[in-house]
Amino acid sequence: MTLVPLDGDPERGDSPSGGGSSSDAAGDLPPGSAPAGSAPAGTLPAPPAGTPSAGDDSGAKSARTTPASPSTTATPGRTAPAGPTGPADLSWSEPERKATDKRWCEDVALTFTNSGGTAVRSGTVTFGTHVIGALGIDWATVTSDVRLPAPIDAGAHRKKTWTVCVDAWRVPLGMHIETKDVTVRWK
Repeated sequence: MTLVPLDGDPERGDSPSGGGSSSDAAGDLPPGSAPAGSAPAGTLPAPPAGTPSAGDDSGAKSARTTPASPSTTATPGRTAPAGPTGPADLSWSEPERKATDKRWCEDVALTFTNSGGTAVRSGTVTFGTHVIGALGIDWATVTSDVRLPAPIDAGAHRKKTWTVCVDAWRVPLGMHIETKDVTVRWK
């Protein structure tokens, strides 16, 4: 039995054993020939028996396969909902205030957004209006209720402006009002 080095060129003497002697089995063979059971120089060894070659379609398929694409047809009797579902979910912006020609009134605008699945049918907006003195002291808070601009459909936005006033006697000369607080109740 003869051993053939896997690396190196036996004629140059750089085989793994470091020997490079001409008594190696590969060195005794004529150029271009190979020992029995080995592949000719520059070619890959043949695959083991039972292994399909690259061009052979008769063998097993590759381990990497693409799964079959899912069916795109809908199942009869089942439909997806048309939009968001669930109860109404109302949110509102910070109040946008604008002074009027009367110191005891101001215009207050709010933007309402219903991100729920059903419409807001009715409700009440409560404003908390602060009476502010000449030195910035908050003297009183007066509440007032107005109707919510309903209905507000699911996914809809609605902007509404109200003129909010307090009794004129509550706001003496040099004082003003600021509507800062907003509470909303809806159904």
